[in-house]
Amino acid sequence: MNARLARGLAWTAALVLLAAALRLTVDATPVVRMFAIIGALLAGMKTVVIVEWKVQTGGTLPLARWLAFSLAWPGMRPSDFAARRAETRPLSAWPGVRALAVGAALVVAACAALPRSALLAYGLALPGFSLVLHFGFFRLLAAFWRARGFDVAPPFDAPLLSTSLGEFWSRRWNRAFSDMTALIVYRPVSRWLGTGAGLTAAFVFSGVLHELAISVPARGGYGGPLAYFLLHAVVVGAERTLQARARFKWPLAGARAWTAFWLVAPLPILFHRPFLDGVVRSLLS
Repeated sequence: MNARLARGLAWTAALVLLAAALRLTVDATPVVRMFAIIGALLAGMKTVVIVEWKVQTGGTLPLARWLAFSLAWPGMRPSDFAARRAETRPLSAWPGVRALAVGAALVVAACAALPRSALLAYGLALPGFSLVLHFGFFRLLAAFWRARGFDVAPPFDAPLLSTSLGEFWSRRWNRAFSDMTALIVYRPVSRWLGTGAGLTAAFVFSGVLHELAISVPARGGYGGPLAYFLLHAVVVGAERTLQARARFKWPLAGARAWTAFWLVAPLPILFHRPFLDGVVRSLLS
């Protein structure tokens, strides 16, 4: 099949899935609508990534591995399931178990705090949910697939050790998302318009997807998630400029404080009040 046609069909399928999720959940609760939209986005982006990988490399996945990649792994590298590797090193599941336990404890504490202080409950719940899913369940999935010879890596890699916002987004936080964005947005746009445009396009794309997953289900707070990622595009661009000119180098503690500030300070525009009250509160109730 022609590469342009294949890409067009993949993107069309992704848009049709999203449109169907939006249409079918018009009257649904915010939580149901959020999960439906996220499921449609994940399925659509998996389709786009698989087609792009096939176009670029000619690779294919047997049906069982295609199902494993599509339905039982959050990553966005089809090549991870292209072949089993006898030399794949096992991955300890214990960090995932610990993250699950700590995350579950935070969620329980959030439920207990909700009647007294909604903001405290939200502050406990958000890291709790992340520990359960991102650092717990996904780590256990990575250990499972590594034990079966597939050279996958946990999507989240010690994000607290990031020394720049660029490192956080490209290497440590949700590498599945950064792999996908690099493949289908950053690299193509960079080839056409330069790396600055590619960087901006990647963050705009991230912002739009987060609007769909956060603001649309909450039916409010529109523009906040996009503004969060546009702000980060500016900061990452500034970091790149400073690094290229080698004019300044943060000490380790300062670099981590810089990164933490830009991640945490604008969080209220990403996880805005309509989302907290409409989705997070429902999950805790």
